[in-house]
Amino acid sequence: MDFTRIAYQSIGRTARITLNRPDRRNALDDVMIAELASAFAAAVRDPAVRVVLLTGAGDAFCGGADLAYLRSMQGNDLEENRMDSGRLAALFRQIYELRKPVIAVVNGPALAGGCGLAAACDFVIASRERATFGFPEVRIGFIPAIVTIFLVKRIGEGRARELILRGHTIPAADAERIGLATALADHDQLDSTALALAEELASRCGPTAMGLCKELLARLSGLSTHEALEVAGNMNAAARMTAECREGITAFLEKRPLRW
Repeated sequence: MDFTRIAYQSIGRTARITLNRPDRRNALDDVMIAELASAFAAAVRDPAVRVVLLTGAGDAFCGGADLAYLRSMQGNDLEENRMDSGRLAALFRQIYELRKPVIAVVNGPALAGGCGLAAACDFVIASRERATFGFPEVRIGFIPAIVTIFLVKRIGEGRARELILRGHTIPAADAERIGLATALADHDQLDSTALALAEELASRCGPTAMGLCKELLARLSGLSTHEALEVAGNMNAAARMTAECREGITAFLEKRPLRW
């Protein structure tokens, strides 16, 4: 695959997607959004890939939307802006619902849409010294509309209100405290920490089971208790019939290593 805004690399059971515009703090534009969608789709199609890492080149994870790109679109009508926003929304949903775990490796500032990218991932491993998080959109008269959906899912409405209404930036330690970051690592150990988590997921957890768990979590939102239990019951029944589940139970009872 030929990319101009990102880099894609698959090694063993892990795919690494790198935002690759370091001179623009890895800012998002229409080309990068399209390339990210293609890269995540490639990771899903590759049966060898069990876990996806998302990180940024240079000193930043992602500074959010490319303001020059947004300014170039100010002459667009409402429908054109809706279509462009729809592509970004589709990317966030793709990451959130991806049938494989996604780990954000936050090597520097993750702001605005970049912070939203991290929030949509399953795990966020952040550099203790260099990662920062925030949604500064209100300070330029804009709103973090799409990313707020995933932020609220991750940290709850109360904490999300403070972040998006103040528009301030918080350090990695505060991000971990409120649940925005899963764990912190010294910067020189950031990659090794993320790769250790990826290897744990790939070797100890069933890939089909993880995909079903992500589907279940995505589908439960907004359902009544009755509807949620029906969905969960159906998925429970289906999971019991997978070869992966049979192998997991057999390996446990036979006290032998898993074979997946």
